[in-house]
Formats: sequence, C-alpha cells, structure tokens
Amino acid sequence: MSRFLVIATVLVAGGAALAFHFGIHPLLGALAGVNVATMALYGYDKAIAGGARRRVPENVLHLLALLGGSPAALLSQTLFRHKTVKPSFQRVYWLIVVLQLAILGTAAWFRFRPA
Repeated sequence: MSRFLVIATVLVAGGAALAFHFGIHPLLGALAGVNVATMALYGYDKAIAGGARRRVPENVLHLLALLGGSPAALLSQTLFRHKTVKPSFQRVYWLIVVLQLAILGTAAWFRFRPA
C-alpha cells in the first residue's frame, strides 16, 4: 500500500473516530475524513510538482474522489489550480462525479417514490 493511501486511511479513520466520540454518525466523519485527505493530497501534490519528490499517483486522487472526496477534489482543483488542464484526468474525475450523482439520484428515487 502506498504511503499516500496510508495517510488517507489515517485521516478517514480519524474523522470517523472523532464523529463517533462526539455522537455523530461515523459515516459522516469518514466522509469528512475522505474530503480532508483529498484536499491534503491535492495540496501536497501541487506543492511538490516539478521537484524531485515522489508525486501522488493519479489513481489515488481518483480513488479518494470515488470514495466521496469529489467535492474536495473540485475545490482543490480550483484553489490550487492543479490537474485542471490535463484532459485524461478531468475525464475520469467527471465520470466519477456523474456516477456518484446517478447513484444518489437512484437512491433518492427509491427512498422517496410514492408507494
């Protein structure tokens, strides 16, 4: 497992633990942790871009977006101006967003449809 996934896992687990401690559903804490991890890794990757350090793999950034970090990914892309002009990255990112919206729409339809 890459060190970036370890960092993300620690942040997600920390978010879930803090939520549980304060009486909030742990899934909300985990979702907050995913978004914090996403933003942190985008920021780190932008900061070291062009240097000799090991970059965050794109598949890690996409995985975090898929796991619920797509809002933080969009915010990070805007704030850090990172990964915004790479078409292949943007295609996968927006495919993830469309997939998430389709899942949420389907879940909402099943939840709120008339009996």
